[in-house]
Amino acid sequence: MTTNNSTSTITKVENGVNVGALLQAREALQQTPDAAQFKWRAACEWVNGTHSRSVISSFYGLGAEQSRSNDFALEADHPQVFAAEDQAPTPVEIVLSGLASCLTAGVAAVAQRRGIQLHSVKASLEADMDIQGILGLDDEVRNGFGAVRVHFDIHADASDDDIKAVVAQSQKRSAVFDIVTNPTNVFVTVN
Repeated sequence: MTTNNSTSTITKVENGVNVGALLQAREALQQTPDAAQFKWRAACEWVNGTHSRSVISSFYGLGAEQSRSNDFALEADHPQVFAAEDQAPTPVEIVLSGLASCLTAGVAAVAQRRGIQLHSVKASLEADMDIQGILGLDDEVRNGFGAVRVHFDIHADASDDDIKAVVAQSQKRSAVFDIVTNPTNVFVTVN
């Protein structure tokens, strides 16, 4: 809750995040850390050319299999400049969207916890990539991003320093930020 100095009343903050439930879950998981072990899943099927469709429908967490209320489909393709049909965003654009979504969700949760009313949150991301690597033109060129820039435009009932602190805490707790910025073991098998 924040105090409005001009009227000396207490204003309830509502950013749509149930912080109480998140804190209860955190407390419960401190008592049973094995339940905090999750397995996220996606299944992908080739459609045609560079076009594919992934479906997300279940995950493992809290010690059991969990079903989603809906199956979610994500499509990926490449633009026509890559001799593709441009039916969907590229996989690297989907990664940027995942990073933006994770950081933005964190901003909402942290702001709610800190009693900061949000009015708008917009994230703009841009990533540099030298495609000589993925095209096999230069083995010295990395296949992935060389750099990613995230810019937030946030309007809230808070000072600039408080908003920067919210973004910093979101970044600190973001799973996707961690995935993008730290090495992850990836094992690929073929049947």
